Amino acid sequence: MEDQWLAAAVQTGSAVRAAAEAGVRESYRLAGLQPPEHVYWFGSPRAGAAAVALLTSGVSADTEVPDWVADVRAELRLQGWAPGATAGGSVRRQVRTEPWAAARKASVEALGADGWAQLSAAAGRRSWALVMDLIAGRLRSRLGEDLVTGLSGDLGPAVRRPLLDAIYGQHDGTWLSTFEAAGRLVPEAGLMDGLTGLAEVARHSGWWWANERVAVLTERPALLERDNVGRLHRGEGAALEYPDGYGLWAWRGMPIPAGLAAELPTLTVDRIRREDNAEIRRVMLEHFGYDRYLRDAGARERGTDEAGTLWWLDLPGDEPLVMVEVVNATPEPDGTSRVYWLRVPPSTRTAREGVAWTFGLTAEEYQPLIQT
Repeated sequence: MEDQWLAAAVQTGSAVRAAAEAGVRESYRLAGLQPPEHVYWFGSPRAGAAAVALLTSGVSADTEVPDWVADVRAELRLQGWAPGATAGGSVRRQVRTEPWAAARKASVEALGADGWAQLSAAAGRRSWALVMDLIAGRLRSRLGEDLVTGLSGDLGPAVRRPLLDAIYGQHDGTWLSTFEAAGRLVPEAGLMDGLTGLAEVARHSGWWWANERVAVLTERPALLERDNVGRLHRGEGAALEYPDGYGLWAWRGMPIPAGLAAELPTLTVDRIRREDNAEIRRVMLEHFGYDRYLRDAGARERGTDEAGTLWWLDLPGDEPLVMVEVVNATPEPDGTSRVYWLRVPPSTRTAREGVAWTFGLTAEEYQPLIQT
């Protein structure tokens, strides 16, 4: 069950609009609200936030805006919006917050506090870490940054405000999976009864906004690239990209500027050395290769022992780059021996101490078996 919701949370490709809109109407009905008079669709959460701002802030239709906001305004008009028509206030509390709270309260009553805690850990912890922490949380942070820059006057705060009212659509599967599991354990409790609309939207679309008179829905990503532990990651191009071109560039989970992503394939030692931002420099080093950088930048050998060779290189504005070069004692099928590089703390004084540190041991405690 959790796997199904996890698959929905990372699904790419076009939203199933008819099913998502039916879920929106059901969510409003369950909240005791009239269905929205109009549903608008956009290609990314950024465009969705801008659309909500234009529909709720009273920003003049003649206000000068960046090109991407102008595109959102034009798309609103194509979908039937007349400048001056407003969306009404947010109903996120009625549609999403209150049903969630009611379902949680009913689940605790049905399963007991300990039972609910155990189920939450078993049915949602993995997907929460993979989706909310590694994808949705990173996207939300990047959206906040992107909506701060380049938007002046009343428009900046107006576009940033909808982020607080966003409903996460497919990413809400991380908690819906727990309620669905609880509902199967105690079907007589009807724990999912108030969440069926939200679940339908989550299965079929991306982030969305619920307001009194209109709902704004967005597409799922067109592309989602992750590394082997689930972090957003792509060497060239956006790791998370939406149909309208909005994307998030990331290297092993760390969001990076789009310009850096384009620069990674042509990095040089001098370019890495000139980078002031320590986190960005670490991304560069990972892509360039620590061993290659140590060699090309003139690292100093600090000593060799039975564990390997310790190398040291000063980095401007950052802690020194200290690594142990280790040769695998077991030869490869072709007779060669693979070399590994282990980054260790700057306080490391010997290769043995560095290798021991990677196992959580002191140099004295590290006693590898003699291979025969």
